[in-house]
Amino acid sequence: MASLKEMRNRIGSVKATQKITKAMQMVAAAKLRRAQDAAQSARPYAERMASVIANLAQGVSGESAPRLLAGTGRDERHLIVVATSDRGLAGGFNTSIVRAARERISTLQAAGKEVKLLVVGKKARDQLRRLHSEKIVETIDAGGSPSMDVAQAVADRVTAMFEAGEVDVVTLVYSRFQSVVSQVPTARRLIPAEVVVDAPPVDLKGAVYEYEPSEE
Repeated sequence: MASLKEMRNRIGSVKATQKITKAMQMVAAAKLRRAQDAAQSARPYAERMASVIANLAQGVSGESAPRLLAGTGRDERHLIVVATSDRGLAGGFNTSIVRAARERISTLQAAGKEVKLLVVGKKARDQLRRLHSEKIVETIDAGGSPSMDVAQAVADRVTAMFEAGEVDVVTLVYSRFQSVVSQVPTARRLIPAEVVVDAPPVDLKGAVYEYEPSEE
């Protein structure tokens, strides 16, 4: 049987652990709140950009149309960009994204398409390379706080592969934020530009788009 001193020491240890856990919980809550605010504040910009791109994609056709909007006219070689985090302990956040990517890979392969993967985040890399290591063309770490530099690295790689004729269609598989407890695995086509059905129309009032810098 433990002595009185040992019991007191044990109680003190538990209380100290409780204080540390409480502090960690407060830090995590603050980080989550910042992430939530960032996601929500970016949404109006993303929705407006989707409207502009949908409007552009609807208005271009023929050989003179920008290829990033109109595509190559083929549908044989697919690049899937899978975006997860570098770390775990996030419930089903990463697993649901990878599951959606695997389902899309299986569907495309069943249709006889060639599939390549550009992986963003270590969790996607670790889970996808078990069955699809030969399809991964590059892995880019997401980092603790994803920045424009990470997005630019992904964009540069995607653009280079498309311009080199290595892929016809590019799709992003990611988790779309709805609320703190609900993130929806989503696949969005990037190239050719996807015409979003529910995107509000852009009223140009008879004007035409001017490109700055150039259209290319």
